[in-house]
Amino acid sequence: MIYISGHKNPDTDSVCAAYCYAQLKKAVDPSETYIPIRCGALNSQTKYLYQLLNLEPPYLFPDIFPKVKDVARRDPIRIEEHEPVRFAIDLLDTHNISVLPVLSPSGTFQGIVSIHEISQFLLSESSNTRPSYTFRPENFLKVFPGRCIKRGVHNEFQAPLMIGAMPYETSIRRIESLFPQKPLLVVGLREDLLQFAFLKNLPAIVLTGVENFDRLNLDLKNFHGWVFVSETDTAETVRLLRLSIPVRCIMNPNPRKLDGEERFETARDILVNSQYRGLPVFLDGSFFGIVTRRCFIHRPAQQLILVDHNELNQSIPGAEHAEILEIIDHHRIAPEKTHRPIYMYVKPVGSTCTLIYEQFQIFHVPISKQIAILLLGGILSDTAHFRSPTTTSLDKEIASLLARLGEVDLASFGRELLSQAHDLLTADLAHIVTSDFKIYAEAGIKFGIGQAEVVSFESVKEVKDKIFDILEETRRTQQLDWVLLMITNVPKESSILLSTNNPKLERLLIFPKIEEHVYDLPGVLSRKKQLLPEILQVLESQFRTHT
Repeated sequence: MIYISGHKNPDTDSVCAAYCYAQLKKAVDPSETYIPIRCGALNSQTKYLYQLLNLEPPYLFPDIFPKVKDVARRDPIRIEEHEPVRFAIDLLDTHNISVLPVLSPSGTFQGIVSIHEISQFLLSESSNTRPSYTFRPENFLKVFPGRCIKRGVHNEFQAPLMIGAMPYETSIRRIESLFPQKPLLVVGLREDLLQFAFLKNLPAIVLTGVENFDRLNLDLKNFHGWVFVSETDTAETVRLLRLSIPVRCIMNPNPRKLDGEERFETARDILVNSQYRGLPVFLDGSFFGIVTRRCFIHRPAQQLILVDHNELNQSIPGAEHAEILEIIDHHRIAPEKTHRPIYMYVKPVGSTCTLIYEQFQIFHVPISKQIAILLLGGILSDTAHFRSPTTTSLDKEIASLLARLGEVDLASFGRELLSQAHDLLTADLAHIVTSDFKIYAEAGIKFGIGQAEVVSFESVKEVKDKIFDILEETRRTQQLDWVLLMITNVPKESSILLSTNNPKLERLLIFPKIEEHVYDLPGVLSRKKQLLPEILQVLESQFRTHT
């Protein structure tokens, strides 16, 4: 399974690029499973696009850390709850496994059985009190060779075991001492004792040492119990009868259950610190599989393709532990080193969706109408309908081709898409700050810049105090030195910059100051090409230590 993900707090370009590239990879490489994902909420533009096309957007993944579901045995050796304990012992031994899930006949999880439960059961056999067992006669011939002479009325019953080896009077006295609980009798050719057992309607009788039962003159018509003939000796028959009890009688019905979404390390520690060598795994409330200690010997690495970013600090949490297979991007290059060569396709264009279109052309994969509209939406959103200085002639050319493929009017489609921008008076301001938020580090300064497109600057004054509070909370929780929000009005081709209180860093800004912590950015639409380079250059020149 290979995941394709855009950056944190994804914009339209990021989400559409991940979705469309997954469709391309499925067509080029059907042997693998490619899953587009996102690591943040959808903004209004992206929601509009997917609702317009009646498509499900990429799955929301909070992180890509290895999970217990990634190492769980999805189809483990299992046992049905009514099967004999002997079957469980044989399965554990034959397959050299640590634990067996116990399921109902309909497949519902009931519990687990392991060497721990087997040992407890066998040790209980040495107690000073006579044990009583839950017997299912249908299990008898599963554990010892023989045949059933008569079926009884009870498919399951509780009874102690009694061997009819003593003199008649002694045997009768011992049997009656157990009443009202009637024992399962294991006996040889003892017609007197058998007649007594029939008269008292013992729940079951197992005959041993019988070569020809038909010659016995026994009247069974009024007997309501079971009658079996065992082809093995009495001692072995008794041993196997004990092992015939249903496995549910010894299983642990309430073991510690692991959630499939639990992180690999957390689940490993839970299991290692428990008395068990294996535990059941559940996903969305349903039994998913089993993990044993051997499952945690090697830490798995998710396979990941990055689109619209290449810096791991901007990627989905856990990406640093993943195996990066490809990068498709149009930003500055600052990737981590990889252990093996990877495929990279990077160009200084206005949108990653422009590059995804080129990938379709490189691999000669036809573009459907829906994919064309998604790619077009990504390009128009990221280039602010070609107003952004990041826009290239290639973006415009490909957008025109996609508009024809998607059968939409480029101008009207672009206007409608950009009209989905936020209204600060009605929007969720916390979402405004974090929905398109990227973190950077330069010269020992760690800072974040969010960007939000609005329909008007008029509401900024009314909500700016609330926004400042959210910016400061974001700075504190993300452990950043500085947080900025760039509010962009695309039709006016201008932005306003809001900053957390940091005089030392704010003095580096070259933009006109409107009021305290608020700056005017006329003609600035691009965080990537206009705002970020300026901040990075100033930070580097002011704070980098030269040796």
